[in-house]
Amino acid sequence: MTSSSPSKSRLRARLRERRRGLDLQTRAVAALAVCEQIVKSPHWPGARRIALYIANDSEMDTAPLAALCRDAGKRLYLPVMQADNTLCFAAWDAGTALLRNSYGIDEPPASAERVAAADLDIIVLPLVGWDRQGTRLGMGGGYYDRSLAGVSGPVLAGLAYAMQESAGLPRDQWDVPLDIVVTEDGVHCCRSE
Repeated sequence: MTSSSPSKSRLRARLRERRRGLDLQTRAVAALAVCEQIVKSPHWPGARRIALYIANDSEMDTAPLAALCRDAGKRLYLPVMQADNTLCFAAWDAGTALLRNSYGIDEPPASAERVAAADLDIIVLPLVGWDRQGTRLGMGGGYYDRSLAGVSGPVLAGLAYAMQESAGLPRDQWDVPLDIVVTEDGVHCCRSE
């Protein structure tokens, strides 16, 4: 499912480099601002089950958002990589010891409760780039696209720095579009409600 498009590869490399160039204070301020923005989303009040990700490679930090969710009584889940290169979602309870996967990303242990993507209210996705039509440029592995193909129900929310916006991103037929993108400066609706 990985795109062989050289334009996607070049764009991904350029956007990752730009994201890595953000200083630590800018990243920390943005992560807190995202919390202020997401509560403005019409999807927030009714959401009970939310999947987050553990930030990697200078992605938007989700630690402040995880704390906000827990304070609001929301149940958290993290993606777990499967042998078939898809993701399942496992309960992430406060104090649960996470385990490193083969990519060096923390995941809940095998004993953690698993839920289907369709049973979540919001799935927060990391990204490298995004556009106003909901196109998400990820790291290139296609894990979220494979895992969310044909899934309806959860709101797909990209979490990004505003500077990651890139108009008119290339979209392959298998790319699953986002419903919203939450940045430090707002909630951007990508699909009509």
